Amino acid sequence: MEKVRVNIKKKEGCEDLPIPQYMSAGASGADLYAAVNGELVLEPSGISAVPTGMFIELPSGYEAQVRPRSGLALRHGLSIVNAPGTIDSDYRGEICVILCNLGKNPVKINRGMRIAQLIFQPVVRAEFTEVKELKMTLRNEGGFGHTGV
Repeated sequence: MEKVRVNIKKKEGCEDLPIPQYMSAGASGADLYAAVNGELVLEPSGISAVPTGMFIELPSGYEAQVRPRSGLALRHGLSIVNAPGTIDSDYRGEICVILCNLGKNPVKINRGMRIAQLIFQPVVRAEFTEVKELKMTLRNEGGFGHTGV
């Protein structure tokens, strides 16, 4: 398994929180923890940027993706508005998770709660070439639902 070194810094006052952790041998995402003070209640249809108290330094050529946790999605309807959230290699601010409550009940976010997962991916940049025409395909301009149900 390929590994990439990621430097991490904790925000002052967040020494009690663990750094992101992989929860199983085959996990592709490292869990992020809420750095809220006390408790945050996310009402149905509510959106909040939840701090993690963590700053990372990614090597050039990599990105980190912030993705929802499936258990929170299933049990509480919690998701991430901009899923997956993207952290670029030149970003040095605090990682925040833009959580939304798609469920029918308020959800309590407590300090140290696992709220999202962080996935690391290599980045490929496109080199764009403007052309007058694109090559035709069988699908061509067929869009949403074009192949049936």
